[in-house]
Amino acid sequence: MARFTTSDGLSLHYEDEGDTGAQAVLCLAGLTRNTRDFNFVAPHLRDCRLIRMDYRGRGLSDRDADCMNYNIVREAQDAVELLDHLGLKRVVLIGTSRGGLIAMALSLSHAERLAGVVLNDIGPEVSAEGIARIMDYVGKTPDLPDLDTAAERLKAVHASDFPGVPLERWRAQAEAMFEERAGGGLALRYDPELRRALVGQAGAGQGPDLWTLFDHLSQTPLAVIRGANSDLLSEATLEKMAARHPGLIARTVPDRGHVPFLDEEESLAAIRAVLEQAK
Repeated sequence: MARFTTSDGLSLHYEDEGDTGAQAVLCLAGLTRNTRDFNFVAPHLRDCRLIRMDYRGRGLSDRDADCMNYNIVREAQDAVELLDHLGLKRVVLIGTSRGGLIAMALSLSHAERLAGVVLNDIGPEVSAEGIARIMDYVGKTPDLPDLDTAAERLKAVHASDFPGVPLERWRAQAEAMFEERAGGGLALRYDPELRRALVGQAGAGQGPDLWTLFDHLSQTPLAVIRGANSDLLSEATLEKMAARHPGLIARTVPDRGHVPFLDEEESLAAIRAVLEQAK
């Protein structure tokens, strides 16, 4: 584990594992997630230099006094500053949900830094249903006594979109998302002010055209992984993405919603295909 300081003075946590001479892979997590988002795929990428970063306000990184800095543009800049800190010119980027949006933003501002991109259950169109589900939980601490109970709740809530996932996997997921308080109960592993940032940014008007950003990936080796039961990335959107990017590697993971864990056979095949093209 290590830290670096951003250009605006925040200390951000990152992890850098593997041979420094191997293909560098930068992993960017979901909206409220952290470096643990990639614990399941990490054992499958031991031949790579695996780099993970906690966004500002998430995981072990500093919280920002101005929550409006919890935005994709600033987080993309933080990612570039991490690459500069490590002396890396180009990486393969695996972006889960929010991380995929950051990858698309980087395709416009720093395309030369992207040797390849894997988008995990995210695209240029995000369903209203998925956004509503996210806003239903962001910034809210679950009223649960411990991680074991949280694991049981996750398993029950996701029984239909993640059928057959064992409780031990949900226990690991719960530990990645929450921490137990000394006096009992759970705490979020991110700044709850993230919710206020999302609400404020939504009220600021229409954001950038994500299809335009996606089109800037046309010359980049690209894979999209979709959970078959996803409520955020539809099958129709994935088809449109494939039509606009003829070289797109598209894989749908059965029995997964938003988001696949990335250690599924289909996910690993997509990641490996991009790594091969990025050589």
